[in-house]
Amino acid sequence: MPARPSENRASFSAKLPLSRHQVDRDYLAREREDLFPALLGDESTRILPVSKGRALFRTDTSLQLLPPSAIPPQAELVYLGLSLADDADEPVGTPILAALLTDEQASEVATDEQWGNLRMFATGLSDRDAGLATEALAIANWHASHRFSPRTGRPLRSVKGGWVRVDTDDGHEIFPRTDPAIIVGVTDADDRLLLGSNALWEKNRYSLLAGFVEPGESLEQAVEREIFEESGVRVTDAEYLGSQPWPFPASLMVGFRARVDDVDPGTLEPDGAEIIDLRWFTREELAAEAGDTVILPGRSSIARAIIEDWYGSEIAD
Repeated sequence: MPARPSENRASFSAKLPLSRHQVDRDYLAREREDLFPALLGDESTRILPVSKGRALFRTDTSLQLLPPSAIPPQAELVYLGLSLADDADEPVGTPILAALLTDEQASEVATDEQWGNLRMFATGLSDRDAGLATEALAIANWHASHRFSPRTGRPLRSVKGGWVRVDTDDGHEIFPRTDPAIIVGVTDADDRLLLGSNALWEKNRYSLLAGFVEPGESLEQAVEREIFEESGVRVTDAEYLGSQPWPFPASLMVGFRARVDDVDPGTLEPDGAEIIDLRWFTREELAAEAGDTVILPGRSSIARAIIEDWYGSEIAD
């Protein structure tokens, strides 16, 4: 029987692939008006190209960072910060930019096979590369969806190292936004775990219940509301576990566990719209079915980490 879940939250956070980082974001440098000319004029600067939600990979376990001369001159840039990894090819302190490339620019830089999906390769990346890819893709998604002012419809210009977009007519600044979402490992009195199947998935794919935090709502309130809305189950004692950025396109997944309310447990019933099936699993049942009749979330997700935290070890699939 697997060991019971550790109470060490630091240990849990270490299991989250996209929460790793070895980059100093060096935010004060974003104020420099000569930041990009200075960095592009230094061939020791390294640039991570991103395009269409993908990053440039050298191998399955490492990103491909390029010198400034390898990047199309009209590419939109974002300053990611300074490398802190002493085991990387680049020395500690190396400045790193992201280049947000159009389709045409991406084809000039690399073949299609060299572009990789972070969800697929996150677990094999180093701490630095996982952090770089997550940061770069998240900010690239924000730029793609904020080309125009939500107030006036006028075009916005990227400033301050790519971390602000400004309306050049009235000076109004738009800053990056992240959408918080809760994701919850719900257990009952018998310590069984509740998993649900989403209407958009294969019928045998199961994961934890999750949902976005609404305006004016605390994280704990969102836990109680979302679980009830999707499953009919009422929960209590929401306990924070850890969080992981999820740049697909702009979420922060905030992990909790909670238990069914002993006084008012509700009635287990999927909402029928988003969730079409719900199941309680013992550890033995999940281990027996994982990878066979039940498909679990990928190892890059916080859902997988919470499930295995409850289980007590990794689950083979």
